[in-house]
Amino acid sequence: MQRVAARPGVTKMALYRYVPGKAELVALMVDAAIGPCPEARRGGWREQLEEWASQLFAVFRQHSWALDATVGPRVMGPAELSWLERAVSALDGTGLSGTERMDAAVLLVGHVRGITQHARAAGPADDPEAQLGSILGELMRTHGERFPALIDRRAH
Repeated sequence: MQRVAARPGVTKMALYRYVPGKAELVALMVDAAIGPCPEARRGGWREQLEEWASQLFAVFRQHSWALDATVGPRVMGPAELSWLERAVSALDGTGLSGTERMDAAVLLVGHVRGITQHARAAGPADDPEAQLGSILGELMRTHGERFPALIDRRAH
């Protein structure tokens, strides 16, 4: 809070007139950075979630600090909630219960976060999944006999 207060030239205590604590400040920062989730442009649930995941990946790549700021139980702002809402609503009409739709959305967020973390660790790249595939390919060439199921998966 001290560093945040120093930027506009106010005291740390003056910030508490606007936000009650660090959790709320972080939620505001995340909301300002990620913005509201764009509307879906595609049709079915699969296409909507593919588009959504690509958009979320781009947001996390642009604001990598948001990966650390959006972990665990926390205050969530309306923009962050709009991303979750869009993923859950994409699964409307699939026959999944509300809990199952929420679980699927959280699972997909975790997948996007994982891919983004791999991409962040590897440096700039256009396709982190291809990059990971390349790394796995090299490992399989070297140690493939120990991992036949992985080799079978890569063959398809």
